[in-house]
Amino acid sequence: MSSKQAVWAVVPAAGIGSRMQAEIPKQYLLIDDKPVLQLTLERLASHPAIEGIVIALAENDQWWPSLSLSLSCELLIAKGGKDRSDSVSNALKLLQQHIEHNPWVLVHDAARPCLRHADIDAMLDTLADDAVGGILGIPVSDTVKRVDDNNMIQETVCRQGLWRAATPQMFRLAPLSEALISAAEKSLAVTDEASAIELAGYQPRMVEGHSDNIKITVPQDLALAALYLRQQAGGN
Repeated sequence: MSSKQAVWAVVPAAGIGSRMQAEIPKQYLLIDDKPVLQLTLERLASHPAIEGIVIALAENDQWWPSLSLSLSCELLIAKGGKDRSDSVSNALKLLQQHIEHNPWVLVHDAARPCLRHADIDAMLDTLADDAVGGILGIPVSDTVKRVDDNNMIQETVCRQGLWRAATPQMFRLAPLSEALISAAEKSLAVTDEASAIELAGYQPRMVEGHSDNIKITVPQDLALAALYLRQQAGGN
């Protein structure tokens, strides 16, 4: 993207991450003595195109005050919602009250601390003039099976054209806000921002990212993320 147009990041961080089987939300678990959420925010804030971050926190979040943050961009705090889409919607509403223009917004998972600046650059460059926006993803390389309720294999699914959706997901502030509100009003379940944009009748673009942009979901992911961060720091 020429001129490095400024963008805002939105981080929904109100979830509890039950699959981690931990006593605290997964975004506050430690990787090399730093909370996952802090690593994620620092990675976003240190990118030169990020003008500010809006984070959506649970109302009873007792761990947030313990973070030692010194970010190089503006930080706004929105109220988290029942679902991810509610948290993102609340964050977008706060941002609309805070600024007058309609910037690109990068919605990024709180539990993806290994996002590379190169992947943000790829999104900004690829989507700069896109009418809709798009998301970061990885082509599916494994053989994919569909099973029934008893885990009996029903078929092998052709993986051609299949991608694993990741984040950031990059859309203009106003259309994304409208799409999320519309989906909520129609009681349509959306698992990511692209789903809402698709339901609004648009086609987002897929941008290929690095496979080390993992989401912390199960306990062993913490060690894997620590390894990836060390590799990235070493220039690998």
